[in-house]
Amino acid sequence: MPHAENHATHREVELLETLRAQGGSARTSHLAEVLNVSEETIRRTVKALAKTGMVQRVHGGVYLSNTEALDPVGSRLKKRTRAKGQIAAAAASMIPSGACVFLDVGSTTAHVATGLKSHRDLTVVTNGIHAAQALVDNNDNQVFLAGGALHHVEDGTFGSDTIAFVEKFNIDVAVISIDGFDCGTGFLLSSAAEAALARVVAQRAKRVLVVTDVTKFGQSAPLIACKSTDVTAVLIDKLPGRIFHQKLIDWEIEVVVVPDSKIEKAQ
Repeated sequence: MPHAENHATHREVELLETLRAQGGSARTSHLAEVLNVSEETIRRTVKALAKTGMVQRVHGGVYLSNTEALDPVGSRLKKRTRAKGQIAAAAASMIPSGACVFLDVGSTTAHVATGLKSHRDLTVVTNGIHAAQALVDNNDNQVFLAGGALHHVEDGTFGSDTIAFVEKFNIDVAVISIDGFDCGTGFLLSSAAEAALARVVAQRAKRVLVVTDVTKFGQSAPLIACKSTDVTAVLIDKLPGRIFHQKLIDWEIEVVVVPDSKIEKAQ
């Protein structure tokens, strides 16, 4: 598996980030103006991204394929709540009281925070507002909300200050979410800032739990969230396709399927 941080070139990541800032779609001429490059450069970059499935081309413009990653976390919390709640309960059962836990900004991770309310003496480190609010002043848990630049879509903090803050902690278990997964590069995210933090956390944590629904398998995103070797288990609502499942087995990653709570450990 490649160890490069990006699943796309610098130009492609820059264009994707600009599309995110524009709400998911933009005209070619506008992208050229914002990025200070020619329209031909934009068209070449868009063509390359379209081949990966990350964007769709329309006459005179382009839009992101994986638009759910653009939805605010507050709205994503209301989608597929039953599956997310079941995944969260399974994740919470794998986290002991007294642990130091990192929770990211994902909507499924916010459900994990709710599932941890019965735990005691947790040290919770998070850059997500929803996770922090769920656990503060509860069962002697200590909740640390990382500082940094606040992003509206994710309802969380990001940047160098956030990373520096998280690096102070000895993390037992990290719970992270993803925007996509492919067999070539593994776990993927759409936001550069979110991916940068996820990589740091995954490298430091003793155990990393990826919480996701099966729809993310086969979805593309431009940035690698973490190395496959950093991931302990994937908690998911349904078993992914055979090729994806085999890849997780090859990488010696546990697959926890809920609501069956069936754990399939790689051989």
